[in-house]
Amino acid sequence: MQKNNIIFSCSSCGAQFQKWVGRCLECGKWGTIEKSSASVKATTDKENLNNYTPIKTSTLQEIEGKNVERIKTGIGELDRVLGGGLVPGSLILLGGEPGIGKSTLAAQIAPLIKDTIYISGEESMEQLKLRMERLHINSDTLRVANATNVESIIATIKDSPLAIIDSIQTIHSDEVEGEAGNVSQVRACTVKLMECAKSTRTTIILIGQVTKDGNVAGPKTLEHLVDTVLYLEGDRFHQFRILRAAKNRFGSTDEVGIFSMEENGLVEVKNPSEAMLIGRPEDVPGSAITCLMEGTRPLLVEIQALVTKTAFGYPQRRASGFDLNRLQVLIGVLSKRTGLPLDSYDVFLNVVGGLTADEPAADLAVVLAIASAMKNKNLPKNLVAFGEVGLGGEVRAVNQIKKRLEEVKKMGFEIAVVPASPNLPTVPGLKIASLKNVQEIVEKIIK
Repeated sequence: MQKNNIIFSCSSCGAQFQKWVGRCLECGKWGTIEKSSASVKATTDKENLNNYTPIKTSTLQEIEGKNVERIKTGIGELDRVLGGGLVPGSLILLGGEPGIGKSTLAAQIAPLIKDTIYISGEESMEQLKLRMERLHINSDTLRVANATNVESIIATIKDSPLAIIDSIQTIHSDEVEGEAGNVSQVRACTVKLMECAKSTRTTIILIGQVTKDGNVAGPKTLEHLVDTVLYLEGDRFHQFRILRAAKNRFGSTDEVGIFSMEENGLVEVKNPSEAMLIGRPEDVPGSAITCLMEGTRPLLVEIQALVTKTAFGYPQRRASGFDLNRLQVLIGVLSKRTGLPLDSYDVFLNVVGGLTADEPAADLAVVLAIASAMKNKNLPKNLVAFGEVGLGGEVRAVNQIKKRLEEVKKMGFEIAVVPASPNLPTVPGLKIASLKNVQEIVEKIIK
C-alpha cells in the first residue's frame, strides 16, 4: 500500500523537514524551504524482513589475508603520512585553507605516477599548463582535463591508476538537484567517486576547500565517506607547511609531513629542527627553545617573548602560534608563584616559523622566555626546555621524554630543562636539569 507524505526540503542543501521553517537548519539560508511530496510504502517490520535473504558471515580464520601493495609517490614526507604510499582503490581527501598549497602538492604528485589524470573544475587547460610550467613539471604520460560533470569524470578515470580532482566543490551530478558545491551535490559526487575507486582500483585524490571555521561543504561533511583525510596546515604567509592525517584506514594518524613553500613548489624538509632554528638570534633575552612532538617526530622550535612596560591602564597580551587563553594562565601562575610584577607589563609571545605550539610541553619554555624577558637576562644558548606547568606552579611530566632528549642531543644542545621525575632517562653527553616548580626557574635558570 502506498501513501503520500508531505515533506519540506531545502533547495540549496537538500535537507528535509516535517514542517515548513523560514531558515534551513542545515545550511542556514533563508527562504529555500519548499513543499514536496514523498511516496512511502506502508509495510510492517515482519513483511520487510521476509523480503530479504540473510547475509553470509565468516569467522576471522576463514578470511584469507592479503598484503596491500602500496604505490610509492617518491615524496618521502607524503608517503610517511599515508603509511607507506598510496593504496590502490582508495579515496583520499586533501583539505586546507585557500592558498595553503593543496593544488601545488597535487600537481607535484601527478607526474610521479604513470598515466595519472588531473581534472580541474576551477582552471582552464591553459591555466593548468601555466601552473605546471611554473612548477617545472614536464611529463609525457600526465593527462589533464577541465570538467565538472561527475558521470563524465568517472567514465574518463576508470582505467587510470591515479586521478586527481580539483576541487570537489566544483563537481556536480545530473542525478541530484541543486548547484555545484552544496551539501547534496558534494555528498552525491563523493559517493559516486568512491564506488568508482572501489570497483576499478583507481586511487582518487579529492581536493576540498575549507575555511577557518570549517563550515563550508567540504572536508567536514565528507570525512566519514573517504578512506583518508589529509589536512595541509600552516600560515600562508610563512614558509613551512605541515601535512597531517586526520583519518587513515590504511595507516597511522600519528605521522606528519613537513614541507617548505619555495618558488618551485613544496619541498620536503628532511631535518625540520635544523630548519626551524635557522637565523636564531644570540644573546637576546626572551628567547627559549622547546621540543614539540609532531606525531611521532620530535621538533625543536624557538619561542620568543617580549615584555614591556604598559602605557595604558590595562596590560596587553598578544600571542602568535600559541593559545592566548593559555598564555594568560601562564602569566598568572608566573606572577603569583614567583612574584614577578607582570600585571603592569605588556607581554607578547611568538612561535617562530609560523607553527602552532598547542601541546602542554611548550609551557615551560614559554614561562622561561617570559621570565628571561622580564629580568632582561639571557638564557644559555645551548638550553632546551619542555614540560607542562600547573596552576600551583608545579612542573609536570610530558610524554615521550626519551625521544625528545635524543633530538635535543642530536641537534647539538647541551642542557635539557625537564620536569623532575624519579625515572628520568639519560642521554650520554647531555646534561639534564630537572625542575619541580616555576620558582626554581627564576632562582636557578634566570639568576
